[in-house]
This record gives sequence, C-alpha cells and structure tokens, in this order.
Amino acid sequence: MTADALHDRDPELPGRLLTTERDALIPFLRSRPDGDFALPTRACPGWSVRDVLAHCSSALTRVVEGRFEKGVFSPASNDRDIAERADWPNRQVVDELERGMTEAGPVIAGAGGVLDILALGEWVHAGDVRDVLGEPGAYAGAGLLDALALLTRTTRERGHLPLHADVDDLDEPLRLGDVAGDRTPARYIGDAATLVRLYSGRPVEGRAYELAGAEAKELNIFG
Repeated sequence: MTADALHDRDPELPGRLLTTERDALIPFLRSRPDGDFALPTRACPGWSVRDVLAHCSSALTRVVEGRFEKGVFSPASNDRDIAERADWPNRQVVDELERGMTEAGPVIAGAGGVLDILALGEWVHAGDVRDVLGEPGAYAGAGLLDALALLTRTTRERGHLPLHADVDDLDEPLRLGDVAGDRTPARYIGDAATLVRLYSGRPVEGRAYELAGAEAKELNIFG
C-alpha cells in the first residue's frame, strides 16, 4: 500500500470490507451455541455478544433502508435498536446481519464518503465478537488491509493527530492523521491488530507495542 493509495477514496472499499468480513464471520456465528451469544464483551461494557451483533445488524439495515432520523446512532438510538430485537432468536439477528453486510456496500459507496466509517465500525465490532469467543483474527484477518486504508483516510480527513506507524508485516510505514500539520508525528511500533485496538478504544493490556509522542486515548476515533 502506498501513501497515496491509502489517502484516495475507493468507493467500493467499505462494501468490500463488509463482504469480506461477512464471508468469515457469518459461518462462524452459525456454528456457535446459543450460550455464546449471552457472553459479555470487553470492548462494549454492558453489551453481550448478541447486543453487539444486534447493533451491527440494525445499523446496516438503517443504511440499506435509508432510515436516518434525528439522533440515529446515538447511544439512546442504539439501545432502542437492540431492544427492538430482544425477542428475536439469535439466528434471526445473524440473518439480518448477513443481509446488511451484503446490501449496504452500494449504498455506502453512493453516499460520497460520509458513511464509510460505519463499515470500519462494523469490522471493529466483528473483532469485538471474535475477541470474546476466542476466534483468531480479532481486529485483523482477511479484511485488514482494507480496514487500514479506511482508517488512514478517516484520520487524515478528520485532521487527527499525526502518527507514523511501523507495523509488523507491512512493507511501508503508515502515516495517519494530519501529516501536513505542524505537530511532530507520534510514533507507533507493533502489530496491526493492536494499532486498530488503539484507534478504536479497545483494550490493549498485555499487548506488546511502543507508542511515543501521544497518549493512547488521543488515538481513539470513536470516542
């Protein structure tokens, strides 16, 4: 990945990220017993695995159906969406999630970029579920390069603090945030999954990485 490729918007990227994750996550979820869906998540306090999946499926359904009333995606709106699905069997939540991950891509592509971060958030939430259930590839996996490209562009467009990331197994460093600004870039050394955890406010205790020139909480783009 070159710096320019990471910065330019690829309208098909969010949908590609969603379908790549769909192909791995949905069969995995269908193979899990119902008890797994009740497990608490570490990344989303107060939410179970099922709550995270219901949030993800409802958000994508809103995108597909064009339902963006005032306050949508606020904590209160998210809680209402989860509550509306409280009586659904787990398989129905997974079915809705599969449909959303399949159909939301073209809508996101046509929105000009304002919904792109939603695809990144869905991918991160899939990592939350994988993390709880002990599935390899949490915050990594087949969609990682697309996720990093979307993360890089998002931090640049938002003028986030600049960061130079030397990421394990990538040929070139990532340059995230406002790289053209006056602030000296912070420096990260470590793996890609931990970098994603930092930028999404997920737990990093016990993970090996170096971060200089910034506090971990400064990186969170969802906070």
